[in-house]
Amino acid sequence: MEQYGNTTTFNVENVLRQNILSSQYFERRCQSLVTWEQVVDEIYETVDHVEPWMSGNARGPSSAFCLLHRLFQLKLDANQIKGTLDHRDSPYIRAVGFLYLRYVCDPKNLWAWVQRYVDDPEEFQPSGQYGKVVTMGEYVRDLLLEQNYFETILSRIPKLVTDSIIEELRKQGLPTAAKGNAGQGGADRRGD
Repeated sequence: MEQYGNTTTFNVENVLRQNILSSQYFERRCQSLVTWEQVVDEIYETVDHVEPWMSGNARGPSSAFCLLHRLFQLKLDANQIKGTLDHRDSPYIRAVGFLYLRYVCDPKNLWAWVQRYVDDPEEFQPSGQYGKVVTMGEYVRDLLLEQNYFETILSRIPKLVTDSIIEELRKQGLPTAAKGNAGQGGADRRGD
């Protein structure tokens, strides 16, 4: 899949991206991973939430986002993306795959990639073991419908594309409004 947008920043908010690139985990571990399979194995071993920042640390990027950035650098092909979205070893592998699409897939092609997952019943906790349980479908819908993702901002999806996604969700009888915080709802953590 050809990456959409800025192929240097991968459309990641600057502060988050700079913190990823300067983190010891990214420099020492992630950069040593040279294949998609190695990154997926590392996600399985280390990722226990898909928030952008480490718990209790306002400046340390999470392992999920460090590994997501490494996947951006590896420029996944369609089979690798599908393998990530359909992976059954850990829901966090799948969640990182959906984040990959949300950041670097052309918005016009997002629905084609995720339409079969918007009602996915697999449950997981985007914020980790003490967070709220959501379904993968709720998580995917929130990625499509919300520009804010925890304490970071995702790239804007054009209104015509968003309207089309909302219409497709409506046809399936699914919610058409984001809950926020990766489908968990609750207060906006950015202080808005």
